[in-house]
Amino acid sequence: MHSVRRRWAAALLLVPLLAGCFAARDGSPYDAGAGAGGGRLRVAMAFPPAERFSPYGADATLLSRLGVTEGLTRLDGNGGAVPALAESWTRESGGGWVFTLREARFQDSTEVTPEAVADALTHATHADPAPAALTGVTLTAEAVGERRVRVTTATADSALPLRLSSPSLAILSPKAYRTKAGTRTAGTDKSGSAEARSDAADGKAAVDPAGTATGPFTLARTGGATRATLHRFDDYWGGLAHASGLDVRFIADGTARTNALRSSEVDMAEAVPVSQAATLDQPTVREVPTARTTALFLNTRSGPFADPAVRAAAREAVDASALAEDVYEGHADTGRGLFGPALTWAAGERPRPSGRPAAKRAGNTALTLATYDNRPELPEVAQVLQQQLRKAGFSVKLEVREYSRLEGDALAGKFDAVVAARNTMLDTGDPVSYLADDFTCDGGYNLARVCDKAVDRAVAEAGSRADDAARHRAALAAQTAVLRTDGVVPLVHQRIIHGVGTSVRGVILDPYERTLVGTGTRR
Repeated sequence: MHSVRRRWAAALLLVPLLAGCFAARDGSPYDAGAGAGGGRLRVAMAFPPAERFSPYGADATLLSRLGVTEGLTRLDGNGGAVPALAESWTRESGGGWVFTLREARFQDSTEVTPEAVADALTHATHADPAPAALTGVTLTAEAVGERRVRVTTATADSALPLRLSSPSLAILSPKAYRTKAGTRTAGTDKSGSAEARSDAADGKAAVDPAGTATGPFTLARTGGATRATLHRFDDYWGGLAHASGLDVRFIADGTARTNALRSSEVDMAEAVPVSQAATLDQPTVREVPTARTTALFLNTRSGPFADPAVRAAAREAVDASALAEDVYEGHADTGRGLFGPALTWAAGERPRPSGRPAAKRAGNTALTLATYDNRPELPEVAQVLQQQLRKAGFSVKLEVREYSRLEGDALAGKFDAVVAARNTMLDTGDPVSYLADDFTCDGGYNLARVCDKAVDRAVAEAGSRADDAARHRAALAAQTAVLRTDGVVPLVHQRIIHGVGTSVRGVILDPYERTLVGTGTRR
């Protein structure tokens, strides 16, 4: 059930971190009103819509990156939750939080009301599969006043404001939710959206974000999986966008995307492959750090790596610095942990796991190493690892697939090792939620199949911390517990290369890969 949502979590890309907040390339703040005028922007995106722009899976981040959707909160440059559609919030006793809404309108000209917000969140809770941000979370929402919404979780959730920043929890107008027959589902009321729950539970609900979101750009037309047309939303609460609209092309081939920029067919091309960066004029290259870490995941439950000493041998065989220098040609940082230097609270921290077992000689141990080719560097990374592991005595068979054909088998433990890239902050913005999902016994995306009591205790301890600074410190301690298992070997912290025309200004810098175009983006 995770394949659609993870496919793009493993593949989408974005831009860097400035001190304290996201800023445009020209220094304009994220939410600055831009004023009228300005031409259209031509944008080449790396990954096409996979689910007809549904906000609940693969396409949620695509919608947020293009400035179509937004949630109650967003993340700032330090990884904290700051206002978006909600201008403030307070925590109640138990699992409740009350969010006060700003005055805003949907793109269909209706008002953003507490009832509409509760309706949108209720539909998200019944999506199938569930949005990644709601993994393991039971959430309810209800209107409690003229501008207030109460959001409650079954168990106390200190990270709820972070969780609500997820692109998969974007707020859409009631017109977005329709049955298969094309009729609208009923709006919510203060008693808890029973009709919306019924439609979703019956599997009838479809969601259409075109003209029903709240962002600075509205989705006007789509051309299958190849093109999309977006127009400026003139009533956007954050001010009028500079650009009058976006003409988007989805070009999966990285060389073709780069060529489109070089020939001036597009103004911006995201995710330029490392191999193509040198072909661009230097002023058009934007290299930025992200929260994405590429790592080697070892199957800790079955096969040769069920033995901790064999895992230790694999870890000692890996030379991550060679990957950063050779495969990524210097466009990546050597892996120092699960959280890379793009995260200010993790910068400078070097985990020092102790108590690891001594390495055992590989003794021609046979293993299967798998990866996917959606990201062009990963097969090359796997080939280098194959050579390094062979030098240590392992007999390594390499298997490369498209991600959607790989993930199910990887999660089922059918490979001994997997090379994967993971944005640690993409789903929820909360490092503790990421650790819980990826490395605990009950985790839903546990590629290493780690089930370790010490890890579970450390993650649970981190989850009990409400203060951001304390939560980050506890997450770093939990990271050390994870690394002590040798179930995961960090390889590189990725930087992303974007091609941006010299006339373009205001590209948003976001290490979490959720935003790209905003009110200040223009040419």
